[in-house]
Amino acid sequence: MNKEKKQKTLINISKKTFVQVTLLLVCLLIFSVVLTYFIPKGEFGVFPDGNWDYSKYIPRGDLGGLSPLRALLSPVLVFFSADGLTLLMLSLFLFVISSSFQVMNDVGGIRALVGSLSARFSEKRELLLCLVACLFYCFGSFLGLFEEMLTMLPIVCALCVMLGFDSFTGFICCILACGFGFAGAMTNPFTVPLASEIIGVSPMEHISFRLLIFIVMFGLLLLFLLRYVKKIKTDPAASLTAPHDEALRASASEIVKEAQGGQKDKRLELIYAVFLLAALALIIVSSLSSALRSYSVVVLTAYFLIFGILAGVIAHGDVRFVIKSFLRGLGGALPTIVFIALAASIKYVFVEGHVLPTIVHSLNTLIEGRSPIAVALLIYLVVLLLEFFISSSTAKAILVMGLLAIVNTGLSKPLLVLLYTFGDGYTNVLFPTSPVLLISLSMIEMDYFSWIKKSKWLFLVNFLLVVAFIVLGVVLGY
Repeated sequence: MNKEKKQKTLINISKKTFVQVTLLLVCLLIFSVVLTYFIPKGEFGVFPDGNWDYSKYIPRGDLGGLSPLRALLSPVLVFFSADGLTLLMLSLFLFVISSSFQVMNDVGGIRALVGSLSARFSEKRELLLCLVACLFYCFGSFLGLFEEMLTMLPIVCALCVMLGFDSFTGFICCILACGFGFAGAMTNPFTVPLASEIIGVSPMEHISFRLLIFIVMFGLLLLFLLRYVKKIKTDPAASLTAPHDEALRASASEIVKEAQGGQKDKRLELIYAVFLLAALALIIVSSLSSALRSYSVVVLTAYFLIFGILAGVIAHGDVRFVIKSFLRGLGGALPTIVFIALAASIKYVFVEGHVLPTIVHSLNTLIEGRSPIAVALLIYLVVLLLEFFISSSTAKAILVMGLLAIVNTGLSKPLLVLLYTFGDGYTNVLFPTSPVLLISLSMIEMDYFSWIKKSKWLFLVNFLLVVAFIVLGVVLGY
């Protein structure tokens, strides 16, 4: 076994990508700070138990804009805010995942697994892509998984490269599929059941309409996937991640040959097959269990920290090599923490600048006295706007559904839940304030603007379909 460690980390953000994303987020942050000087200030009411009462709005004309010093320190201060613990866990989760997969890569685990799969599906490559995309789509739709899929992205990308495609294909099958499934939710616990509980309706009511949406949106995802695959098969130079995939592609034929010739390391394949299957089972169990659901990221972090190192030691035998590889993975993930801090700072600025309550209150008043279709579309747009600043599904559910539960919108409760899921999901793979999107793009060394350029028709069609389903839902009395 080759014991020389590879010099390239799995999360390897190019300087160009890092600068582009950082500048974009800094500009958004500055814009947010400026808005705190022009938007009237306000606060939500407070219940006797100390929780926010989102139905009450209190103007605060005595407050000014966010101080320049606090604005400058917001990427640090956000870790000490109400969202701080969540952000710290996401950062720790990313560090551990990066390091675990770096170990897996360096000891040869990735080569063994993807070599075996690529050999077995060498004649049915497109079928395998569709099956993988369906799997991750269902993860998002039924289990509400998204951040957790960062653990699977390196494997899916490597598999796609070994099959003759590229890492962007893996991104589509894994992160994009999961994001689309998250929005086209059937039983996603972070959107459908939670929003339904807040507003007081059964999450299973009129589920057949959501099933129709589930099927149509998966068809759109497959169209996007297969069109891209056909394009790079015809012209490999059209690949959007060619530089990133160069090293893997150079050794693809050797890996597949070893797998087909029976020379692959069965021991490595067994160790990491068990490792990943156990992780997958843990993801499913923690998502289905109400007791563990809120701690799924914590549980996965602990699992990958302990068993990521243990699997590497069993596979390689050299503890020092595994520890060095693990630490190198930590270093590779460091730049992504900047993305997390800057993206989260935008919400922090709006909260600390006391303008988020004003924005929510103003948007809420827009729905008064309008037609049901106009009200439905306005609510959808409101959720879209909030999603730009608040990526947490739980936080938005409490904020949005808490308001809708007491406002006379003239719409059915199942439709209100549907509007929320539409606004909360697709934007996770579109807005630059989504840390998971930025991290996953950095993992395949693709800049955000290239992603937007490539996916613009997908999201345009997606938006038109969403609007059509909203109108259809109002007309049918969903």
